[in-house]
Amino acid sequence: MNPRFNILSEIRGVDTIASGRGVYIRRYLDRAYGRGHWRKMKGIATVELADSTICEVETHWYEAHGIGRRDLKIKRVI
Repeated sequence: MNPRFNILSEIRGVDTIASGRGVYIRRYLDRAYGRGHWRKMKGIATVELADSTICEVETHWYEAHGIGRRDLKIKRVI
């Protein structure tokens, strides 16, 4: 996973932000991880940060069928 945080719970409230041509970095994703129908997603999860703090966060990531979640990042602490 990500060295800056660990996901402790399931990601809930999953919603699609963009898909297909709406994903602006689609060319990068295709080159780095392989061709796929990329979607930008968001959701809420409980995470443990690098300093051992546990908190609820909104997280964003990219995913494609057969490739999985990539480039997980924390957008805000709730």
